[in-house]
Amino acid sequence: MSKEESLPIGGYAEKAYLEYSMYVILDRALPFIGDGLKPVQRRIIYAMSELGLKSSAKFKKSARTVGDVIGKFHPHGDGAAYEAMVLMAQEFSTRYPLIEGQGNFGSLDDPKSFAAMRYTECRLSSYSQNLLTEISQGTVDWMPNFDGTLIEPKFLPSRLPNVLMNGASGIAVGMATDIPPHNLRDVVNATTALLDSPKLSIKELMSFIPSPDFPTKAEIISTHDELEEMYTTGRGSIKLRATYEIENGEIVINSLPYQVSSSKILEQIASQIDSKKISMIEDLRDESDESNPVRIIVVPRSNRIDKTALMSHLFATTELQKNVRVNLNAIGLNGKPRVFDLKSILKEWIKFRSETVKRRLQHRLDWVNDRLHILDGLLKAYLNLDEVIKIIRTHDEPKKALMKKFKLTEIQANAILDIRLRQLAKLEEEAILLEKNELSTEAKEIEKILKSTSRLKTLIKKELKEDLDEYGDDRNSNLVEAEDAKAFDEKDLISNDPMTVVLSKRGWIRAAKGHEIDPQSLQYREGDEYLSSATARNSQNVVIIDSFGKAFTLPIHKLPSARGQGDPVSSSINSQSGSTFAGVVAGTEEDYCVLTANNGYGFIAKIEELQTKNKSGKTALNTKGAIPLGPEKLTSIEDSYIAAITEEGKMLLIEANDLPVLAKGRGNKIINIDKKKFEAKENRLIFLKTLNKGDNLKIYSGKQSYMIKSKDLENFVGSRGRKGNFLPKGYRRVDKLEVISEE
Repeated sequence: MSKEESLPIGGYAEKAYLEYSMYVILDRALPFIGDGLKPVQRRIIYAMSELGLKSSAKFKKSARTVGDVIGKFHPHGDGAAYEAMVLMAQEFSTRYPLIEGQGNFGSLDDPKSFAAMRYTECRLSSYSQNLLTEISQGTVDWMPNFDGTLIEPKFLPSRLPNVLMNGASGIAVGMATDIPPHNLRDVVNATTALLDSPKLSIKELMSFIPSPDFPTKAEIISTHDELEEMYTTGRGSIKLRATYEIENGEIVINSLPYQVSSSKILEQIASQIDSKKISMIEDLRDESDESNPVRIIVVPRSNRIDKTALMSHLFATTELQKNVRVNLNAIGLNGKPRVFDLKSILKEWIKFRSETVKRRLQHRLDWVNDRLHILDGLLKAYLNLDEVIKIIRTHDEPKKALMKKFKLTEIQANAILDIRLRQLAKLEEEAILLEKNELSTEAKEIEKILKSTSRLKTLIKKELKEDLDEYGDDRNSNLVEAEDAKAFDEKDLISNDPMTVVLSKRGWIRAAKGHEIDPQSLQYREGDEYLSSATARNSQNVVIIDSFGKAFTLPIHKLPSARGQGDPVSSSINSQSGSTFAGVVAGTEEDYCVLTANNGYGFIAKIEELQTKNKSGKTALNTKGAIPLGPEKLTSIEDSYIAAITEEGKMLLIEANDLPVLAKGRGNKIINIDKKKFEAKENRLIFLKTLNKGDNLKIYSGKQSYMIKSKDLENFVGSRGRKGNFLPKGYRRVDKLEVISEE
């Protein structure tokens, strides 16, 4: 039994797993730093070049290319090979596409919606020529294919740092790579600068390469410090944010982060709308087409919506803002994977390019020297043409005779024997002399470059400049400063305009802009009239008290405008059958109100505690057969009075702090009403008003009114539960109360 066969199972499994890991790392997942390609990408490009599918050639069926790739070089599934080929052709997936596709190669909205390989056609893009032009010039190492019947290049002689420009992503065993794409112009300028000044720091290189440059036009909002750390460590992330414009009050999203589809964004926003996490969006539609690959329309419910805040929320809660992971992990020139920083990745590529150019020059120099050697032999033949012809005609082995007579090598002798009769003209001799002079000059120039590091750098820079002029373009991803996206509570999005909420007796509600309007002067439906109003802010809620003492809550920003006659409250809540409404109140978290019924009982409640999301409301006032009065807002418990007026014409002022603060209940007796008279409907509480100490109280009775000055109000101040004092004669039948503040 061999040593291999007698391995313990643990050792065998470890060995097999390590071999598999190295295979995945080196032959599948990670790009080579020289050409920036994974093996499958390299094999696709090489197979297409062997099929003659250059950028100037006619398109060929993708199935033909895939067949050659998997049959000759890459023995894996046709689906995987075709998908890799499609990704290399998608302009929204690859910054500088290596393949030009014809047919359905997917869309930004659904990158995997490409047609089957039997329907699509492809050829190499013009950019891919920079990977291939020098492949036959001795620049690459070759290796057998998987079955040893063919050879394939170990790498391609890329003239540009493709590893940075197109980037790469892949998951190996125990490691991964996420190299973002960059702009060609930025990378070439940085490479040229590094050739000139090898001691440039990463910070200085970032003046040429400020950030990655993605295929889509989303903005990069990462800070300079974050980008510098990423380029210094080789690891980090890039924050990408969609761009948008405001058109006719609508938000138009016109670009998305890298590898984010329109359908996903629509789904994420619609999900928030359906779950009522956001109710500020009236309509959402996708108007993307060929001329506008991304055009998502978000229609706010009203012009009062803060669109910047809305987009900030969407950035925070959807993939309109996305972090793209960065891990500059590639296979170096030593064949080992390594995480590079920005400078080291450029230096490694410069080393690769320098070696490639040297090999190309040496290959050319070898050919030139070989040709000069042949030309030397041909010149000897032309100088001794008659004798050469005689030897060829008379000798059985003319090659040996020529080699001996003129001291020629076998190569030179063969070249002489291959001369055709028509080439024996005088002009041909002159052409040989001219070619020899040109090649001798070229050989000297090549030798100078090979012996001089500075000349080699100059040549590399010159070729980089040529490729920059041919393939260079403007950046897609603008680098901008932006505030952090913030998800909002819905109220954060709503304008804080002053509003007046108006409720009619028949339960129709509306909201008017401003606090100065007279709600009683508004138009009401026939048979309806004003009941209650509350001043508040658009971002607040209004609390409605019904005839059963229940409190209901409605957001003010959702109420209809007072330009119309409003909507019925019953359409927004689930109230008990037969209920009517007592009034409305609104305020901040710190505001209070007085809840009372016509039996004279009541209490102080915090407005915030009366609010509920339950459409069926919450129990607030226990009426016990009485009818609630409209709630009265109370701004200060310490310095306020509560004025209570009965049907008999008596009024009592009590200190506000005499009443308890409760969440719900019946409360305490505010003013004493005889139980028998109440049950006989002869006396009840008809008005309750809150006023600050020092305020005046104006009483309306019919067409007459009477102002009770603050000093005279002292006559009505008493302990809670008293019967109060009669109002002046002629004003005991009260129709309306109004608080007049001292100015």
